[in-house]
Amino acid sequence: MVKSKFEGNNILNSLIFFLFVTASVFVHAQEATPRKGGHTNTNKFKQLYEEFSTPNMYRSASGAPGAAYYQQQADYKMDIVLDDKNSKLSGFETITYTNNSPDNLKYLWVQLDQNMRAKTSKTPLIESTDVAPVQRPEQFYSSYLKEDFDGGFNIQEVKDTNGKPLQYMINSTMMRVELPEVLKSGDKFSFSVKWWYNINNHVDGRGRSGYEYFPKDGNKAFIIAQFFPRMAVYNDVEGWQNSQFYGRDEFALPFGNYEVNITVPADHILDGTGKLVNRKEVFTKDMMQRYEQAKKSYDKPVIIVTQAEAEAAEKGFSDKTKTWKLHAENVRDFAFTSSRKYIWDMMAVKIGGKDIMAVSLYPKEGNPLWEEWSTKAVASTLESYSRMTFDYPYHKAISVHAKNQGMEYPMICWNYGRPNEDGTYSDRVKYGMMSVIIHEVGHNFFPMIVNSDERQWTWMDEGLNSFVQYVAEQDFAKKYSNVLSPQDKVYPSRRGPAKNIISYMAGNQDFIAPIMTKGLNTYQFGNNAYGKPATALNILRETVMGEELFDYAFREYAHRWMFKHPTPEDFFRTMEDATAFDLDWFWRGWFYTTDWVDIGIKDVKKYYVSSEPNKYIKDLAKENNRSLSDLPPLVYLVEEGSDEFKETLKNGSVLDNSTSLKEYLMDNFTPEERKNIKQPKYFYNITFNKPGGLVMPIIVEYTYADGSKKTETYPAEIWRLNDNEVSKAIASDKEIVGIQIDPNEGTADIDTSNNTWPKQEVKSDFDQFKSKVNN
Repeated sequence: MVKSKFEGNNILNSLIFFLFVTASVFVHAQEATPRKGGHTNTNKFKQLYEEFSTPNMYRSASGAPGAAYYQQQADYKMDIVLDDKNSKLSGFETITYTNNSPDNLKYLWVQLDQNMRAKTSKTPLIESTDVAPVQRPEQFYSSYLKEDFDGGFNIQEVKDTNGKPLQYMINSTMMRVELPEVLKSGDKFSFSVKWWYNINNHVDGRGRSGYEYFPKDGNKAFIIAQFFPRMAVYNDVEGWQNSQFYGRDEFALPFGNYEVNITVPADHILDGTGKLVNRKEVFTKDMMQRYEQAKKSYDKPVIIVTQAEAEAAEKGFSDKTKTWKLHAENVRDFAFTSSRKYIWDMMAVKIGGKDIMAVSLYPKEGNPLWEEWSTKAVASTLESYSRMTFDYPYHKAISVHAKNQGMEYPMICWNYGRPNEDGTYSDRVKYGMMSVIIHEVGHNFFPMIVNSDERQWTWMDEGLNSFVQYVAEQDFAKKYSNVLSPQDKVYPSRRGPAKNIISYMAGNQDFIAPIMTKGLNTYQFGNNAYGKPATALNILRETVMGEELFDYAFREYAHRWMFKHPTPEDFFRTMEDATAFDLDWFWRGWFYTTDWVDIGIKDVKKYYVSSEPNKYIKDLAKENNRSLSDLPPLVYLVEEGSDEFKETLKNGSVLDNSTSLKEYLMDNFTPEERKNIKQPKYFYNITFNKPGGLVMPIIVEYTYADGSKKTETYPAEIWRLNDNEVSKAIASDKEIVGIQIDPNEGTADIDTSNNTWPKQEVKSDFDQFKSKVNN
């Protein structure tokens, strides 16, 4: 071992000196700072053990279903009659309930969602209302003149399979059915319910289901859902999910098999959840031929019922009836649509080696927009969602045109987007129609298959679905480039991009709730349940994890929980389990708080290397009564602009500026090794601060004097020991002339005025207006 000339007594003395200095500074700090009381762990990187439920035999710590996971099953046989003239629906259903839980059940809970429209409904009473001094006529009518609509269920009988009446109690939108004896684990119980209700006009009151009346031809288009008493969910998390339905929070439903016979006027066209098992009975020969053609058409839709045929049917009101029979397996709900006004088209789309039918039903009022784009949007959506999750398992997906609607059910959904009467339409109408179709068809995956509890966790279906919707919208525009308007380079997605959520997150905190809030209790439902979670997941995918890791984990979650009932923890844990990312800081910040992102550049200092002792070491030696001669060989850095800076060679090699460094390298490295040693000329100390509460990675773009740029991402963990500010020391062979945080707007930073160095002047809105006028 070669002995350095700096070794020996000088090293020993210097070591003693620095130990003394360090100790004296530490003692001084201890004496100067008064002792404080203890504090709880509020670190942003604290694990989510307090927020998460404990893993158990039903739900594992990895986020997968546990070894003892179970779910109940509810099978339905129904005979339904639609009274077109009187807008009335009646039905008789037999429910077979299978208790797969380990618990014995004394009673069953059945959902009566139509009771939200009953005259005794509590829904209008839970909202605070004020008298507005100025109102539109329709608003005034709706508030004060409109007669209350009685649309609740009329339960005529509840009986067992032997025809014996069962005791039941109705509490608003929930009905408790008393069992004649305890339903033991593994047993089944069948019972029947006979009912009817008045169908509401969904255009007048924005109902999720109902009818639209067309005064010009006197017809109605029915979109029928939540139309039958439905079993509530019983599971390991809450027992019975029997939270009341006030109209906003949607549904928690068990899977089951359905056999549904629907009798409607003979001139109606009908489709719904499940396979049409008597197609030859209800289709004409022409419709059958077109249907067979549609099954082989992969590039464009085939018209099954033409506009001319639909317009002819509008003029006649048949007194005869026709029964459509639909069977569905392993679905969580059932819905259907029926009208004599419908145009009907279909095309096939290949998913996982199977042909799936993409379907649209719409009146002439939807054309030309619907005939051109609806079914194509359905097909493209199935492809995108299947790529992001799992192959679509059902045989069809239907888009139904309904004014002011956007609602989803297994295999079928209602969508808005109506052109003007002359057939013209704006970009807003076009993109709105396409987006709602993509969104509602996407709901087949979340929550119709990945069956989360919508009544409790709205974001688990709306937020996850809005995130994949963003991906699907961009796919749709790539596949059909002519869908874009001339001014749009990409599909103008409303939700997903980080910049689109900034105004919400920067808003009044008195009217913002965490994502992990029951939907009924949120202030800004769309932003809270749709926009913010969609943005969070998009940021997680594009900024934090990267697409490859995120997509793998997201697919894993979808596969683990398809046809099951996941909770938020199941999602959070799976995303970590499949990626080796500790994301507790992310879930806590984005989902459990209303904090916002604001990361800035507080300070930038530029340094150069020098052989001369700098002010820092001189002051330190003087404070401790030590001589500079006691110092070991050191490399000194001086700040640009300081008093000692003028004595420093500004832009020479570090070896030219530091004798100590040169001697160290000569003594410890071979000539060959020294050739590979870097020679930076510039040294920077960059301090980042975080006025916002959210922890996020720091994405920094460095611009150099030669015009080149480099982007560096510092992981979120950089904030783990200091939640206010952090620093990075940068050694560079090129001079840095510009620094920008989040150059591509990927973090939802609400204040970009502190994102650049040198700081750029940001014009006020008024100054920008003056500039435009002057130009």
